[in-house]
Amino acid sequence: MRTGIATVCLAGTLREKMQACAVAGFDGIEIFEQDLVTSPLSPEDVRKLAADLGLTLDLYQPFRDFDSVPEDLLAANLRRADAKFRLMSRLGMDTMLLCSNVGTATIDDDELRATQLARLADLAGDHGVKVAYEALAWGKYVNDYEHAHRLVETVDHPNLGTCLDSFHILSRDWDAAPIEAFNPEKIFFVQVADAPKLSMDVLSWSRHYRVFPGEGQFELAKFMGHVVRAGYTGPVSLEVFNDVFRQSDVERTAVDAMRSLIWLEEQSAAWLEANQAPAAGGVTGQAPAAGGVTAARRRYPMELVTLPRVAEPAGFNFAEVRAGDTAGLETLLGQLGFAFNGRHRTKDVQLWTMGHARVIINEEPPAGGQPTSDRSAAISASISALGFDVDSPVIAAARAQQLKAPAVPRKSQANEEIFQGFAAPDSTEIFLCQGNPDGTAAWTREFGDGLDQPAADRTGNPGAVIDHVNLAQPWQHFDEAVLFYTSALALEPQPFAEVASPTGLVRSQVMLTQGRGVRLVLNLAPLIQQEGTTPGTAAGIGGIAGPRPGYQEHVAFAVDDLVATARAARDRGLDFLQIPANYYEDLDARFALEPEFLATLRELNLLYDRDADGEFLHFYTATVGSVFFEVVERRGAYDGYGAPNAPVRHAVQYDHLHQLARRP
Repeated sequence: MRTGIATVCLAGTLREKMQACAVAGFDGIEIFEQDLVTSPLSPEDVRKLAADLGLTLDLYQPFRDFDSVPEDLLAANLRRADAKFRLMSRLGMDTMLLCSNVGTATIDDDELRATQLARLADLAGDHGVKVAYEALAWGKYVNDYEHAHRLVETVDHPNLGTCLDSFHILSRDWDAAPIEAFNPEKIFFVQVADAPKLSMDVLSWSRHYRVFPGEGQFELAKFMGHVVRAGYTGPVSLEVFNDVFRQSDVERTAVDAMRSLIWLEEQSAAWLEANQAPAAGGVTGQAPAAGGVTAARRRYPMELVTLPRVAEPAGFNFAEVRAGDTAGLETLLGQLGFAFNGRHRTKDVQLWTMGHARVIINEEPPAGGQPTSDRSAAISASISALGFDVDSPVIAAARAQQLKAPAVPRKSQANEEIFQGFAAPDSTEIFLCQGNPDGTAAWTREFGDGLDQPAADRTGNPGAVIDHVNLAQPWQHFDEAVLFYTSALALEPQPFAEVASPTGLVRSQVMLTQGRGVRLVLNLAPLIQQEGTTPGTAAGIGGIAGPRPGYQEHVAFAVDDLVATARAARDRGLDFLQIPANYYEDLDARFALEPEFLATLRELNLLYDRDADGEFLHFYTATVGSVFFEVVERRGAYDGYGAPNAPVRHAVQYDHLHQLARRP
């Protein structure tokens, strides 16, 4: 599949955009007219730069408000088109995007439109270029892709074809199946964009909320399946209008964009395999190709490349917290009931365990003396790495790297476990581990220096596991993170929720495996501006300000008996998050709990939720740096996270943080 991207998707100058597209691995680009008009580069310079970077110049766009106009305006439009065709010749481009008229159309007459399009096609032919006619979803008279295609067929000119844009088709809920009947020689160009499902006017939706494939809710694999079946062989190009993308780092956004097309290519191949077209002329319904590759991936002119297929992770292997001063974390874990299992024999890291829940405390300074995580700058503790149990770490790592994830090698010496690792978009390091059926991990044998033997679990929680991990995401890369964890780790995004906090709404996106062995919660929160800090920074416990999201993150551990765990932790001096009395009055009103049980919840600062499937008990610790811990008990088939209790946590943490900031 030939990949492309419109320069309008990216921030920066035209030169910067082109360089970023080349680095990300795109085959070609669309030149958005405004990018050229505002560039100091001449058309000849752009042409040479593209050649030097190995990029093809696939589409010049957009040409607007041409058809359905009176003769005098048509003459002016043809003169304008002639100038653009001459410009395209200097650029070395052969295809221009023509949008259906929105602003100047006054005559609703298909016969007239066809005549005017034919005159434009004749002019394009004189210049040796082609015109791809696109039905804008808000076009005045032509807003349906099938209507636009009928006009193209009526004109029947070799220099006039259609452009299929997934947003203009799927935002109107048009059925894309008729594309399969199109003459592929008349499909001049294909543009793709995803989007969240929103209730608003289509123009505003298009201009501000498009996202890359896999970051929205459109059925793009199905759309592409119909395009492939039609026999299209040209570029599949991204055209995304998004306010966030155009404020973000250009190279990072280009990599995210390329990852989305790699993911879309794989998903489209899978859709074709799962939805075999009826056999026709001996083309479909073939036997599998050599090497076991199914005919569904070989029978169409467009070749779709897939990635190594891997099973979803079975569970969390470990969570790692990096801290400059580890005393607070050590105290907190000990009070929760974790056992210290010693230091690593060659690395400055500690291992703490409770049942099968493993936490690594990393004391090593980051490379260059600076934290590696976007979320850990200048703070005393942050979640820096996660380990996942997978069937084949090498294959899973190869898949992630093909999805543009940078490798993060773990330095190993003789007889030490070799972890496959890569960095997530928020710089969290992801390590893939060979899990054991009994929940143990072979690498734990590398710890224990200074101990005669590893300490035993003190809590009576042999079945304790990591239930879920909550990571804060930079606002400009939230959608990128969702796509990454979906494509690289096979986590399925659930409908997102918004939770009220003292600083605004917190967007929460749950990502999980089908078996619920891995639950990852991505949170996008507004920045907190605290006393003594400047906008865009947030103060840590020690009063240190740093550029990170003003939101804390945590690791949650599941135990069999939360009340017993909480009592034992209290006896060890654990500083619980203090829950206000008003919460328990509201809890009693909502659930009519037994008075003794309610008193226990209040005594231990426990929170409670219930639904038709079961019950959920949990408590939170105080925060160290940007990290706190949660302990949960799931009763019955309860599958949530205590969402009604989230505003309480946010409010208490906010108040606690401000109290610390006001201390002398």
